[in-house]
Amino acid sequence: MTTPTCRSCNSPLSEVFVDLGASPLSNSYLTADQLNSMEPFYPLRPLVCTTCFLVQLQELETPEHIFSDYAYFSSYSNSWLAHARRYAERMADRLALGPESQVVEIASNDGYLLQYFKERLVPVLGIEPAANVAAVALERGIPTLIRFFGLDLATELESTGIRADLIVGNNVLAHVPDLHGFVAGLRVLLKPRGVVTMEFPHLLRLMQENQFDTIYHEHLSYLSFGVTQDLFAKHGLILFDVEELPTHGGSLRIYARHEGDGSKLVTPKVAELRERELRAGLNTIAAFSTFEPRVRGAKRALLNFLIEVKSSGKTVVGYGAPAKGNTLLNYCGIRTDFLDYTVDANPHKQGRFLPGSRIPIFHPDRIRVTRPDYVLILPWNLRDEVMTQLAFVRQWSAAFVVPIPELAICR
Repeated sequence: MTTPTCRSCNSPLSEVFVDLGASPLSNSYLTADQLNSMEPFYPLRPLVCTTCFLVQLQELETPEHIFSDYAYFSSYSNSWLAHARRYAERMADRLALGPESQVVEIASNDGYLLQYFKERLVPVLGIEPAANVAAVALERGIPTLIRFFGLDLATELESTGIRADLIVGNNVLAHVPDLHGFVAGLRVLLKPRGVVTMEFPHLLRLMQENQFDTIYHEHLSYLSFGVTQDLFAKHGLILFDVEELPTHGGSLRIYARHEGDGSKLVTPKVAELRERELRAGLNTIAAFSTFEPRVRGAKRALLNFLIEVKSSGKTVVGYGAPAKGNTLLNYCGIRTDFLDYTVDANPHKQGRFLPGSRIPIFHPDRIRVTRPDYVLILPWNLRDEVMTQLAFVRQWSAAFVVPIPELAICR
């Protein structure tokens, strides 16, 4: 075995952030025909670079294998659609985008975001590697390239006269194996006075709130603001603004511009967040070493609860089939002995089985039929949305279980 190296600074990696055992790919949902077949499990063991402090997983599967037939469709979350609409309206006004502008979204999924720019007659282009997901965007009339983004594609687009006033990347930076090629591509594709925005889960929030289930194989990097700022600077892109968002349990939205673009001043929030991360110790290995003990405590708390309620004859089902839920269930060893089934609004997941745990996925209506005693909310970042949708379970005195950041029973 060769020593792994950091995908940002190329230093050797040896420091373990947390060991979550072995897990299958979190979006590899099974059909009934696959239940008698072997599933590949991969070590889920992120490492911390002791030089630049990027937390990262090794690339154990190719992006082509992971994203060739993808089960995640952004449009099935109402709160995420509302988030996308607010962003599009705000950025269109802030950058005065119109028919002469160009918006490019990387990992554009099913057109969930670009549809709102299109409504305002702003030309759009989506870049989405998952063909089955891109097909939905194309049906909606969203121009979409079925490609992975990087320096080669950016150069190809630039040679045909396509450059962007706004480049958007929501929850894609963490998935990228070649961070430098990706950011270099952003620089090439961006117009001289254009803006890049990227959203990604914030490593500081992940650590503070014990969000270990957001670690899965499709997420290769776990990003702090400081690491991201340094990465972009190496490619002549300056982070001039940043927002802290509630999405996905706590995300950052960074704003980048070309180094030579003096029209956008760096806001005080940039230095403030960088300093806050330093105060939290994100430039010291000691800060990272406290994470794993808290993860193990969360596992024990959830298992103790499930053992107690199942031993008393109660029924527990899940809500949602998110990637993060698969990390939680596989790390905790939860199968149908604890969770009867789960439900999901996404019809592409219904009738399938969760990877690893092989828990069946049904339409949400099944909850009305079986009337469980507890509903475990796997997409805990959407807890309010889920509890509103399933408020009817209180008719038979059922309760909601929220596993992260700490176990909570909500009646």
